[in-house]
Amino acid sequence: MAGAALAAALILAALPAGAADVPAPDGYRQDRYRSPTPASLPGAATVDAGRAAELAARGAVLLDVMPVTVSRLGAGATWLVDEPHRTIDGAVWLPNVGVGTPSPAVEAWYRGWLDRLSGGDPGRPLVVFCKADCWMSWNAAKRALSYGYTAVHWFRDGTDGWAESGRALVEGRPAGPPPAEKTLEKTGEKTDVSARAEREK
Repeated sequence: MAGAALAAALILAALPAGAADVPAPDGYRQDRYRSPTPASLPGAATVDAGRAAELAARGAVLLDVMPVTVSRLGAGATWLVDEPHRTIDGAVWLPNVGVGTPSPAVEAWYRGWLDRLSGGDPGRPLVVFCKADCWMSWNAAKRALSYGYTAVHWFRDGTDGWAESGRALVEGRPAGPPPAEKTLEKTGEKTDVSARAEREK
């Protein structure tokens, strides 16, 4: 018993401050996306920068889900990247797929990209990330699990952890074009689903 208690204490000590105290919601996080996250995601493997790098070297799909504003809804929409975003070399940037309740268009877009990047193999390893303290990656990884992907890895510390480990980041570009939204959603000053995500960056 003493050995088990010591092991548990060591595990908790290794976690980021407060991580063990953050409960995981039953569904998806719906707001305050930039705030402390749980230590793990049920059904997924939580990985650090070293493990993420190993997976990438073995051909895992790297998915950056940092949110971005969309210029408008419907045909001709473009991503509005207000400032350069640094990501992991080789990652595919799929903005806004980690919002709590994505539109059917965003869900279909995400499913399509996952199918394309995995080659239709639900067992292909996926590494999902954003930044540290970012629920977007937690939601997006959980959503991939719900689609039937069986080798989902959540890189909890994301690009922050990657840079802190001494690994280089490169300038990223969102995969595009954005999903074709067909309906407007009131979100304050902006009228697209990404506006809600943008406020939580």
